[in-house]
Parts: sequence; C-alpha cells; structure tokens
Amino acid sequence: MKRNNHIIFIYLHLVNLKKFKTMKKFLILCAAVGLFSCADNTPEPAPVYPIPAQKQVEWQKMETYAFIHFGLNTFNDMEWGFGDTDPKTFNPTHLDARQWARTLVAAGMKGVIITAKHHDGFCLWPTTLTDYNITHSSYNGDVVGELASACREYGLKFGVYLSPWDRNRADYGSASYVEYYHAQLKDLLTRYGDIFEIWFDGANGGDGYYGGAVEHRSIDRRNYYDFPRAWATVEELQPNAICFSDAGPGCRWVGNEDGKAGTTNWSFLRAAEVYPGYPNIDELNVGHPDGDAWLPAECDVSIRPGWFYHESEDDEVKTADYLVDLYYQSVGRNGNLLLNFPVNKEGLISKTDSINAVTFHQRIMQELSHNLLLGAKVEASDKRGRRFAATLANDGDFDTYWATPDDVITGSLTFTFNQPQSVTRLLLQEYIPLGQRVKSFNVEYQHEGNWQSLTLDEETTTIGYKRILRFPEVTTSAIRVNFTDARGPLCISEVAAY
Repeated sequence: MKRNNHIIFIYLHLVNLKKFKTMKKFLILCAAVGLFSCADNTPEPAPVYPIPAQKQVEWQKMETYAFIHFGLNTFNDMEWGFGDTDPKTFNPTHLDARQWARTLVAAGMKGVIITAKHHDGFCLWPTTLTDYNITHSSYNGDVVGELASACREYGLKFGVYLSPWDRNRADYGSASYVEYYHAQLKDLLTRYGDIFEIWFDGANGGDGYYGGAVEHRSIDRRNYYDFPRAWATVEELQPNAICFSDAGPGCRWVGNEDGKAGTTNWSFLRAAEVYPGYPNIDELNVGHPDGDAWLPAECDVSIRPGWFYHESEDDEVKTADYLVDLYYQSVGRNGNLLLNFPVNKEGLISKTDSINAVTFHQRIMQELSHNLLLGAKVEASDKRGRRFAATLANDGDFDTYWATPDDVITGSLTFTFNQPQSVTRLLLQEYIPLGQRVKSFNVEYQHEGNWQSLTLDEETTTIGYKRILRFPEVTTSAIRVNFTDARGPLCISEVAAY
C-alpha cells in the first residue's frame, strides 16, 4: 500500500512535469520515495589505531598559529631570566594586544599562545598566588586578559604557556611548589574563556634565584610535577584544549626549535615511554611507527634568533622566503607550525616581523591558490564502492575520501588534465579520523606519452593529515600517485596540484 502511494505521488507530479527543470531532479525524487534505490551500503574501512580525538583533528586543521614571548626578559635583554629581576622593570609604553591580533590575522595565524609564565616565574596576569606578577610591575593591566579579549574580537583561538620550572620560588623542588603550580594552572584555565592549547615544556630544574638561595636544584622531571594530574585538570576545565609537551597528550614537540618536521612523520608515539623532558628528541622528529597514542607534531620556531625581543636582533628577522620554506617543512610534512613573535619593549609586534610574516602568508596563499586537479578526470586502481569513489579524492572536501577494499594496502590514482598543465606543487591528505596509514608512495607524470618519475629532494614515506611536495616545474597531461605500502586499506582524502 505504501509503495502504491509513492507511485500515485509521482504520477501527480508527472502530470505537471514542467515543474521539474531536469530529469535528474525527477530521478532524485523517485529515489527519495523509495521507488528504486541506488544506495551504496559499503561499510567504511575499519580504523587503524591509534586514531585522533575530534579535537586533535580540529587542531591539525589550524595548521599555523602564533607564539608570543613577552615578560621581564623583554626589558632586561634576557632569554631565561634568573628569577631575581625587579618586576618594576616590566614597563611597556604602548602595549596593544589588538595590534598583535590584527598582525596575526593578517599573517594567516589561526590562534596565539602567550607566555603567561616563563622560567623566571613572573606572571603576566594579576594572580593572588604570588607577588611576582604584573600587579607589582610598572604596567597597570592584565596582559593575558587583554590578549584573550583581542582574540575574541578578531576571531583567533587563545592559548597559554605555563612554565613548570620557576626560578623565583623559594620552594621549588618541594611538594608545596607542585601544589602552587597546579593552583596556577586552575587559575589560568578558569579566568579567560575557551583555551585551545596549553603549553608544558621540558626545561625543568637548574640554576635559579629560588627566593634568595641562589643555587642549583634538580628534580625528577618525569614524576615531580605530576603531569597526569595537570592533564586531568585541563580535561575537566577546558575539555576542548590540546595539551602540548614531549608526551602530549594532545600534541608533541617536534624535537627541535627550527620549525622542521621529519620527511617521515608519524602522528603517534609509544605513550608509556615518553614524558616531558624526554631525552631522545630525535624520535620526536619522526614519531614512532609502532606508537599506541595519537600525538601529532607541533613545529615551534621564532621569527628571530631569540624567543624574547632583543634590539640587537632587529636585523636578523627571518625573511618571507625563509618562512615559506618552513611552512613546507612543517605543515607540508604532517605537522603544525607554531611561529613565535617576540613583542618589543613598546608592547608591540615590530614592523619588520609583521611585514615578513604577512608577506609569507600571502606567498603561501598565492602558491596554493589554484588547484589544477579540481574537476580533472581521475581513475583508481581499486574500488571499494560508490561511497568511496576515486572522484572523492579531488573534490576539495576533507571529509570525503577514496578508499580501497579491506585487503588492499597498495594502489594508485591517475589524474588526467583536459590540456597539459605546468605543475610545481603536489598536496596529499589522508582521512586521519580513521588513522594514519601510508608508509610509502611515489609520483609519476606523463611526458610525451611515457610515465616519468617526479624528481624530488625528499623521501616520500608518510602522508598523514597533509603532505606537500615541491619540485621543478613539469608540464604534463597526467599525474599518477602510487601508494606502495600502508598499515591498512588506503583512505585518501585529497590530492591537489598547483
């Protein structure tokens, strides 16, 4: 009876078929009422673990965001303050967090992390937990709060850096300091609205002022701070935030401060082995191929030689060309780029830093502006079903993907242009919500009817969220990507050429 009603429904529309602008719409209507079905019930590939949490996927999509190093070190020409500097020396004359935000937006940054407290222990917010804070400086304000407000105004995500090491505190090294540190963390997480990332670094213990003791103190960097407790606090108070450290648990350090990921870059580590302050930093650059925890790499680097402002470095700001190269070696190698801006003594991002960062962003946008593969003909070596067709690998949508059958871990995608095109960039993405799979691949292009290997300066192993290859210009009518090994059936979200 229900099917007859469907037929009557269609008949009534047939008598006025002019309402249907195309036969395609009519066929869609038929399918909608169940007269016939073209549904594909092919299941999606099973996850290949470890896999990311949704907040880790959203974090990776940010790709580039900023660091702000600002504090007593800025006014005392230091990188690591000893912890004994007079707070009154903090005296910015034209501090404008909105200028920072405007600059960062123009530079393509999606968020910003500020040094709420660096190793010297000086706090940039008016905390009641210590006197060594901004209320005892020459500046009347709350730098952390002013930046949080500017981020909301300009659409930037906001994050904080809270150094575990504190060279000012007399009780550093004792149990009472750990309680102080955790109280600081709660204070920051409940004052300033949503936080997208909290930075925990591995610089722990050494020489310090320590309330006047002026001595060297060592701690058990693996256990002293009780980081699992800190991460639980973040999960409770800021459940959407990513925790950065050598061990995550949201993202990991890339193992250097040059802003460069390895050409092989797995998004996971063996969680039980790694901790903040982990000594085997070379492993952090490439990840653990047999890792059991999803921990993608964050590539931190300063736009100047130092992390804090030094007038002597005004002529040493990284050029736009240098920053473009860093982008391809960080975001282009399955990492995120965290670019530091040392705010100057006025309380502003310096002009040269701003110009170079904005120019860098414009260059990247220009180089990756016109995807030559959108709409190109594509053929796949294997098919899983219509839900995972080859055409989904060049539709510009991260959430759709080409996949192979469960027992197929190799394959190829061939893209054919309507007419020969000049190409210098190739972008590839895996559908990481189901895991990172590709172990190796290669690229060929068609030249005078023959397939030629693409000449590359780096190995083609992992892909992950994003891999971007640069190469000398080739003019070709077709490109073929061969996936030669993987941890499971292929799930390729996007292939693009520029």
